[in-house]
Amino acid sequence: MDTAKSPASKAAEITKELGTKAENKAEQVKEKLTYLWHEIAPWQQDNHYITSGYRPQSNSYAKSWKSLFYIHNETVNIYTHLLGAVVFLITSYVLFSELKPRYDTATREDVYVFACFFAGAVACLGMSGTYHTIQNHSHEVAVWGNKLDYLGIVGLIWGSFVPVLYYAFQAETGLMRVYWTMITTLAAGTSVACTHPQFRTPALRPVRALMFVLMGLSAVFPVLHGIKLYGVGHLQRSIGLNWVVFQGVLYIVGAGLYAARVPEKWAPGRFDIWGSSHQIFHVLVVLAAASHLVGLVRAFDYAHSSRAVVDKVLGL
Repeated sequence: MDTAKSPASKAAEITKELGTKAENKAEQVKEKLTYLWHEIAPWQQDNHYITSGYRPQSNSYAKSWKSLFYIHNETVNIYTHLLGAVVFLITSYVLFSELKPRYDTATREDVYVFACFFAGAVACLGMSGTYHTIQNHSHEVAVWGNKLDYLGIVGLIWGSFVPVLYYAFQAETGLMRVYWTMITTLAAGTSVACTHPQFRTPALRPVRALMFVLMGLSAVFPVLHGIKLYGVGHLQRSIGLNWVVFQGVLYIVGAGLYAARVPEKWAPGRFDIWGSSHQIFHVLVVLAAASHLVGLVRAFDYAHSSRAVVDKVLGL
């Protein structure tokens, strides 16, 4: 015999059902890994052409690092530079074990200038990858992490200059020191600007790109000076000029795309996860560093080859 449910039991069932739905909804919110532009905190909003794939503020380093295991709009930025840092670290070990045995004339100075490059590359890529990983932790962490990211770029540019100047002006140590002083001064000034609170605002994106490009373009002065003293052919051999120029082109193209926010500016939302300007910039930075390394290895080989000895004797 069926008995009608009392109003009290019906109310209890409804309450239970609503509670279950609320729990399910809460669980869905909890499991939501990425958010849209308008759903994230204002301090996280930097590029409005990237409309989705954002990680919410985590307030936890562990949660931020766990984002390595799912796809979001920082995934490419993180992995290109974290993996790049690992590759350059391993490459440095391999090269350092090969430098001295490769030529009897190899010196500690060779090791030191290569160390400057590798330190700059690993620091830049490592700090960049780390910053993009923990960027969503909190506003405070994002601020100091961003400063370290910019300082890493300065370190890479400085570390790239040191060995080029060493191999370009081995016969002119006075000039070598002058240009070392120039790039160190520029690096110090850029570092101070990088740590200014206004430097990281979206409005100053073009200024940031221009500052780093100008710092990199300061290489034009010693290169032109070297061409005047020794000729293009000599610099091709002594510093791997083609590779150095190619590196500069990659940096400029990457910085230009970053400043212009291309291609996402042309199709907002289409490049949220793959192919945004910042991601392209990251890839080009790694390729530029690799190009520079090829030039340095060629410079090292030339400096310690019999051809270099012949050129010195002939005054070429």
